[in-house]
Amino acid sequence: MERSIGVIDSGVGGLTVAYELMRQLPKENIIYLGDTLRCPYGPRSQKEVRQFTWEMVHFMLEKNIKMLILACNTATAFTLTEIQHTLKIPVLGVIQPGARAAINKTKNSHVGVIATEGTIRSNAYPQALKNINEKIEVYSLACPLFVPMVEQGIVEGAEATDIVKEELRSLKEHHRMDTLILGCTHYPIIENIIRSVMKPHVSIISSGEETAREASAILEFHHLLNNGEKPSEHQFYTTGDLNQFKKLYGRIFKGKMEHVQAAIMKQACLGSL
Repeated sequence: MERSIGVIDSGVGGLTVAYELMRQLPKENIIYLGDTLRCPYGPRSQKEVRQFTWEMVHFMLEKNIKMLILACNTATAFTLTEIQHTLKIPVLGVIQPGARAAINKTKNSHVGVIATEGTIRSNAYPQALKNINEKIEVYSLACPLFVPMVEQGIVEGAEATDIVKEELRSLKEHHRMDTLILGCTHYPIIENIIRSVMKPHVSIISSGEETAREASAILEFHHLLNNGEKPSEHQFYTTGDLNQFKKLYGRIFKGKMEHVQAAIMKQACLGSL
């Protein structure tokens, strides 16, 4: 079997990235690991996020992957540069692709970012946006209730809508904002609710599609694209409740079930191989 693309996330949100990879790169094999047992990462310290992320990295390296995607914005904010400098394979995060897409979409340079506390605290999105356009105006908002809501399967209905309305209340006061980055890969799962709550003129940016497009370009540059004739094979692992993971997996992938099983994390030394 051709070497796989590894995708790691704090929970189920990164499945939105895996979905886009499978859609845009149908010949590629995907191995996904969601650390649902210790999700969410957003409220955790940088030290904890680094520790947990490196444990997922080591899990993936044992699978002999050819590329690693950090599908967690918090992990990207705190560990991307460190992991890129340590690993000998291409490593891609989700922040830069999302920032570039927002810059291309906004018409007035007023961009909002919603994310976990950790991602907002890191200031990663404002930095990424201003590195491209220093005149950009950024409105950042932590939405700590969104990830637990999604992980619990509350992704539609009155309860979900009420939570989203309350969390986004202050952001709606920024009337000039015309673009909103979903700065957590869990958020596209409730994108329809977010879209209904925000004003109609606000464009919603999900990093999954942009990340998959960038992954394709990087693989092509490194001559790592799978051009074989064998059908692709995918593996999905979770550290937490397998049934809940399968339920949310089924929602994103419209019921199609691949190889899904539990994963056991080994404690890793930070940055070691």
